[in-house]
Amino acid sequence: MVELNGIAHIQLTVKDPGRCVPFWERLCHFFGMQTLIRADDIVYCIGSRTGILVRGAPTDGDGGAFDQNRAGLHHFCFRARSREDIDAAHRFLVDELHAHIVHPPEDGSHFAPGYYSILFEDPDGIRVEVNHVPGKGHLGPGGRLGSGGERPAGRYGDEGLKE
Repeated sequence: MVELNGIAHIQLTVKDPGRCVPFWERLCHFFGMQTLIRADDIVYCIGSRTGILVRGAPTDGDGGAFDQNRAGLHHFCFRARSREDIDAAHRFLVDELHAHIVHPPEDGSHFAPGYYSILFEDPDGIRVEVNHVPGKGHLGPGGRLGSGGERPAGRYGDEGLKE
């Protein structure tokens, strides 16, 4: 067995680098990351134990818009250290980046004990979540995989985890 130490980096290919590259660079800086690579159609930021690389799609591609229901990435989620960080991210996304907010900060305890998150889209419609789960989440007391927990769920959906 190998126990991972998180995700090293995520690479996104975007249709509109003119809007997406500045959006992602500002968001990454807000999250305490630094720019390692920057050009008109690419940005790679590192820090906070991860990296985000965003690059423009080659011009010979199909150029189709991002679709969460197509096979592939639905969304990815940054883990924050506190509920207050989620609220601060929401303010930054609305006031500074004018991001499309799918849902503002909300309780999601039906997903994990104490789950609190925001879901938004970048200018190309790529969905990103920022969440906070206190303690050990599902691995701790009260969690599905913690001592006395319900064990793995059989279903997952908008209503959370179900048997």
